[in-house]
This record gives sequence, structure tokens and C-alpha cells, in this order.
Amino acid sequence: MSAPTGLILSAPSSGSGKTTLTLGLLRALSRRGVDVSGAKSGPDYIDPRFHAAACGRECPNLDAWAMGPARLHDLARSGAELLLIEGAMGLFDGAPPEGRGATADLARTFGLPVVLVVDCARLAHSVAPLVNGFAQHDPAVRVAGVILNHVGSPRHEAMLRASLQDSLIPVLGAVYRQAGLEHPSRHLGLVQAEEHPDLQAYLDRVADVVEAAIDLDALVALASHVSATPSTATRLAPPGQRIAVASDKAFAFAYPHILSDWRAAGAEVLPFSPLADEAPIPDADFIFLPGGYPELHAGKLAAAQTFKQGMLAATCPIYGECGGYMTLGRAITDKNGVRHEMLGLLGLETSFAKRKLHLGYRSLHADHGPFAGRWNAHEFHYATTLLAEGAPLFNATDAEGRALAPMGLIEGHVSGSFAHLIDQV
Repeated sequence: MSAPTGLILSAPSSGSGKTTLTLGLLRALSRRGVDVSGAKSGPDYIDPRFHAAACGRECPNLDAWAMGPARLHDLARSGAELLLIEGAMGLFDGAPPEGRGATADLARTFGLPVVLVVDCARLAHSVAPLVNGFAQHDPAVRVAGVILNHVGSPRHEAMLRASLQDSLIPVLGAVYRQAGLEHPSRHLGLVQAEEHPDLQAYLDRVADVVEAAIDLDALVALASHVSATPSTATRLAPPGQRIAVASDKAFAFAYPHILSDWRAAGAEVLPFSPLADEAPIPDADFIFLPGGYPELHAGKLAAAQTFKQGMLAATCPIYGECGGYMTLGRAITDKNGVRHEMLGLLGLETSFAKRKLHLGYRSLHADHGPFAGRWNAHEFHYATTLLAEGAPLFNATDAEGRALAPMGLIEGHVSGSFAHLIDQV
């Protein structure tokens, strides 16, 4: 497979408008006939669905903390001829203590140039030291262009461009502030792509804005080839031959690379919808409930008798991640304090009546269960655990190597945890 060319879109900080501009670029370039795909830095479960909708290609997660170079290169080479990688947070922001897993790590790993998206809403002449500082911070991370975002007026744009005229970094465009371009959001981030009202019209509108404001030819000309891969990554072994995977608005956070690995090994991945009151196939070898938003659909899940009966009748291994893990428990209390009975397969009760953020990378080790061994993972949820009875599943440390309380539960053929598994170590 020939190496694609690529660019990384990053920013000095979160909230700079990277996602909106990335979606606009993906749609605008694909409308021009460019063979383009997106990728997302880090453990994001929502942006990749928008990327896929914008250009018609699956968007992988490229996680420089949780994945090794071989895995990263395999995923980067699995898409289109041009790869646009959307960064997370600021360019050099990563896990503590030293920032490992930052978008800058992907620039170093792939040898790709960075286009810096700068939120100019509260900037004028200070844009030059900001951009030049990022460009000079690390010689191994090449800032090749800048996009001025949230510009207020032609006069504002002129000041920004004048400040940068002595810089060696070209200004690729200026995008003005305007209503209606931001995504609706909720407590884990954006509303999912399939829930966005009139998504295709929205993507076309963003593409129109981007095409009018940014020199797309100059941007594409900055792309360089993804550097050579050091070796072939080891694919994850499937936990069964016929794998039933819950898939709907309540269970949408399954990493594409994991499902792809299972399929590549010959396993059948068979989706079913708990929200549509569907049961997993009765002859499944493994049942997987990914993360998502079960708390938003707890009443409907509690009333889904066919789903419940099918899950309770299953004798194969069952595993749940985050929202799937909560669904395997006895009950979920929603934000209004209403308790909804879940499957009762694990001695777990969770609540959103009092939310608490749990966030960070995790190194996990399990001696038992379908995912025995060592894993790199990520935890991100607001649920409070009211009750957790049973044997713990994983021993856990955080990104700094500090010991955490054991994570998850295992009871017979049923297990799960709040952590999203990313790659085996």
C-alpha cells in the first residue's frame, strides 16, 4: 500500500474551532473529487462519526498514548490518498506529567506538517508571537501554515495579517465569526452525528464557508507523505467467532479499529439495537455492549423486555464498557433522580443525579475474563457509583503510573468496567 499524504490540524488550545474547520475541509475537498479521509487524535468517540459523514470514509482514532508506532502507521495508511488528522486540545497538550499522547507526538511519528487553527476572537497583533512561539517550540514539529478563525471584521483580518507578514508561516485563510456553525453539545461533548438535525445540509454549509475563506489548493500543497512504518502491528484477537455488538444511540462508542481487527481475523460482528428492543442473536459466542448514552434512554432500556430476556438467557461471555457496563448493572438513576432497573447481571448501581467527572488514561491488567492481559485504556464519564459488589476485573494505574482502585466487576460469564479498551500492551 502506498503511503498517503497528510496534514495535521491543531491549535494552541481547545475551543479554537478545529472540529468545525476539519469537517468543512473534508466535505469541501471530497466535493472537489479529492480522495480524502479524516482521523482524530486521542480517545474521542464522537468526532470520528462527523468526519465519516463529511467525506464518506471511516475515521480512525490515532492515539499516541495508547497505541504504538506500528498500530498508528497501520491506521494512518488504511484510508484515502489524503489524510486530515484533527488534533485534540492544544498541539502540545497530552497526559501528565510530560504531555505524552499530544497531537505533537503524531506529527513526530508520521513526519507530517501542522496547520495551526488560531482562535482570533480576542487577538490582534499578539497573534504573531503566539504563532511564532508554537512554530519554534520543537524543531521536530513543523508548523507549516495558519488558519485565522473567529475573525471579527475585514479590519480585524488586516491587523492579523499585518502582524504575521514577517513570519515564514503562510496564512491559509481567515474564517469570520458567524452564527450556526457550532455543534449542539451535552455532557460528554457533541451530540452524536446521527442525532444532528439536518446533518448533510450543515456539512455543506460549513464546506461553503471553508471553501470561500481558505485557499484549499495551498493547504493541500503543504501535505507530505506519512513516514514509513516500522513494522506490522499485531491485530487484536476476536473474543469469539459470532460477536453480537449493541449498536444504536445508546451504545455508539465502539472503537472502529477494534471491530476491524475482529473482522480481519474472520469473526462476524453482528449488530443489534437494545433501544429497538432487539436481543442479541441466540447463538452468539460473545456479546459486547459498548459505551454511549444509556442514561439518556434509561426508561426505554428498562422497558425493553425482548432485549432483557435475550441478555439474561445468554450463556456466552458478556462484556460491557462504560455505558454498557452500567447497563449490565442493577439500575441507573438518571439526572432527575429517577431509578431505572437495568439487566442486573452485575452487582452495580450508578447515578447521574450527582455527577462527577472521571477522566484520564488507564493502564489495566486482568487475570481473568475475555480481555485478560495488559491493556491501554481511557476513562471518561460523569456517573457516580452507588454500589459495586463482586470481584474486581482490572488492576489499574493512571497515566503517571500511580495505583488506582481496581476497576470493573466480573461475575461468572459477565464482566465490564468504565474503561474503554484501546490497545493491548
